[in-house]
Amino acid sequence: NYSSCIYGNRAQKGLYGYEGQRLRKGFNMDEKEIIKLIDHTQLQADATWEDIVSLCDEAVKYKTATVCIPPTYLKRTHDKYGDNLKLCTVIGFPLGYSCTAAKVVEAQEAIKDGAEEIDTVVNVSDVKNHRYDEVKKELEEIRKACGDKLLKVIIETCYLTEDEQKELCKIVTEVKADYIKTST
Repeated sequence: NYSSCIYGNRAQKGLYGYEGQRLRKGFNMDEKEIIKLIDHTQLQADATWEDIVSLCDEAVKYKTATVCIPPTYLKRTHDKYGDNLKLCTVIGFPLGYSCTAAKVVEAQEAIKDGAEEIDTVVNVSDVKNHRYDEVKKELEEIRKACGDKLLKVIIETCYLTEDEQKELCKIVTEVKADYIKTST
């Protein structure tokens, strides 16, 4: 999460790690502290239930921050692991093209199925067309759908100019998302 938390609501006054831990020059972390910051992730299209279980077992064993898994596996994973594992998923993944209504429903369903964190991919087409009002409106609706759950916004920096990235950082902060991430 360190690379994904440089900008955003929780990072306005410096660099913060997971759950607001202050990171500073010379700050030393041991392996266990670093692992607690990792979203252990399996988002491959061909991931099987066995792959998800293996990922989750590793996450429980090593005490990672979350597991980030496809929405289709959330309910089953939540039923198996309960409160022993914090679940994260993606919406509008991987390209952010989904319409706002679909992203909102995806977020609501993911939370109903046990997700405590939502990663959403920004609509890059709207950004490239400088439709920032639409981007902000969409993110506001997703933020509202997430309620008190953690919201991370993936902006796909590889497609964006520096000015577009800066504009998105402002928007993400304004909509009170918790983190901004550079890419999927």
